Amino acid sequence: MNHRVSSILLACSVLVACSQAPEPYGALPTPYQVEWQKMETNMFVHFGPNTFTAAEWGDGSESEDVFNPTDLNCRQWTSVAKQAGFKGVIITAKHHDGFCLWPNPVSKHTVAQSCWKDGKGVVLKDLSEACAADGLKFGVYVSPWDRNDPHYGTDEYNNVFVKTLESALGSYGHVFEQWFDGACGEGPNGKRQVYDWPLFNSTVLKMQPHAIIFSNVGPGCRWMGNEAGVNGRTCWSTMNTEGFSPGNSPDLSILNTGTKNGPKWIGSETDVSIRPGWFWKERENDKVKSVNALLKIYYESVGRNSLLLLNVPADIRGHIHEADSVRLVEWRAALDSIFSTDLIQGATITATDTRRGSFGTENLTDDDYDSYWAAKDGVTEAIIDIELPETRRFNRISLQEYIPLGQRVESFRIFAQDSKGNLQLVASETTIGYKRIVLLPQLETSKIRVEITAALACPVLSKIALYQDDIYKEDSRKHEYSEGIINKSSETYVLDLGAQKEFSQFNYAPIYRGRGGVVISYTLQISDNGKDWKDLLTEQMFENIVNNPVLQQIQLPQSVKARYVRMIPVRCSGDSYSVARFDVE
Repeated sequence: MNHRVSSILLACSVLVACSQAPEPYGALPTPYQVEWQKMETNMFVHFGPNTFTAAEWGDGSESEDVFNPTDLNCRQWTSVAKQAGFKGVIITAKHHDGFCLWPNPVSKHTVAQSCWKDGKGVVLKDLSEACAADGLKFGVYVSPWDRNDPHYGTDEYNNVFVKTLESALGSYGHVFEQWFDGACGEGPNGKRQVYDWPLFNSTVLKMQPHAIIFSNVGPGCRWMGNEAGVNGRTCWSTMNTEGFSPGNSPDLSILNTGTKNGPKWIGSETDVSIRPGWFWKERENDKVKSVNALLKIYYESVGRNSLLLLNVPADIRGHIHEADSVRLVEWRAALDSIFSTDLIQGATITATDTRRGSFGTENLTDDDYDSYWAAKDGVTEAIIDIELPETRRFNRISLQEYIPLGQRVESFRIFAQDSKGNLQLVASETTIGYKRIVLLPQLETSKIRVEITAALACPVLSKIALYQDDIYKEDSRKHEYSEGIINKSSETYVLDLGAQKEFSQFNYAPIYRGRGGVVISYTLQISDNGKDWKDLLTEQMFENIVNNPVLQQIQLPQSVKARYVRMIPVRCSGDSYSVARFDVE
């Protein structure tokens, strides 16, 4: 073969190679993980005995008859969910108290033993059918911690829990997500359980082969490390979970950002409640998050490559309360207003590098996720220029990678042309992933540039969109409980009421987001003279305060009178604890 012929063949082979789709890079999502990410927002419903006792974590000793909704209406839940734009609903089928919302055959602490519907009611059946009727997906939360089951803390319990999973997952239709809480406290016998996570996960996949399994470390999706709704500005969907398990996870900061080039695809899920607590409480009816707060959560979850799981608890009737449902409809109206008009339409888009074939920049503005722009192999930097037909006003840009080929973009910048024709830097960010929404300054321009400054492999983008948000306002006010006193964990915190005062509740709040540490368990004492102290509560726990460091309002067994009140920390989240509020009423 002469030199000219070999050169032509080499050129043809290069041309063919550049006309083919990019090779996948790194850890990849399964088709089910891709479809899960596309859901974007789902509704969590915390419902159980805690709904009726105003607890966050029941202790398992509650009578089954405590659970007695007066008018359970799961179609009302799914109607609200659908109006709010949620694609799925996940129910707390079994929380830490062990109470099951279905007649679990290996438990005596279920709806079957309650007075509700004479023991014949099945919440999981009602919700599964309601989801199907309204075109929503159905998921379940089943906590392995059980503060009621006598087997808990023994080798036998893991087998009991497997039967619990088989019952919950095998009787009520398709389950799109199995939500595992890694909590592992003491059971009724005072012992902790050593969970068999490989057995639990294999059981889930045996019963529901396509279910996404949530936990601190997946394997289907991961907790993003806090319950404040703040995903990392850098968010990789890949993780290194070697040596870790649910409840024994990497540092929270790693959960929040993921791991660059991690060997497993474990996307981020942001779970946060629409109220301060997770279960419904009447005293929180006026504390439902504002539309502005919910928009902030949306931008910091869905807008940062995470799925948002927003908790909307059912009340003692078995309804989503009006305060929550109205707010959800307002929030959806705001989202629709912001994202209904894509201001990029009609633009001329060019790129410094484009792969041959059907991978041109025209794919960036269609509504087909499976069409995408791609650079040639070996290219890890690229510039995409967007020329609008006229000057347009916008302050949001949304970018999406085509994640079936892996997550690639490591950093990018946004430029906008000013009135003098110069390009000015307006944003500098890191990862993109399935979706990244960048909050830009208010712009009026006819040209914008996306500069990919680093990628792990040739960049592959499915969509770029521009929007105007006239609703969300950055909150410049001080966060509630942002100031406080940091104390050594060995010290007590004493409150002087100035005179004897009658009270039946005390309140404790750590500093915003738990900075400086939080009190986990405590002893509460009172005194008339500040010298002689009497125990009111001994070694009690603020439930879930580490993950959700919000105001704790603790009802006392009965009203008391005292001048001095002190809290003695028994266990703290670190070497210190913070007090932003400590008072009585």
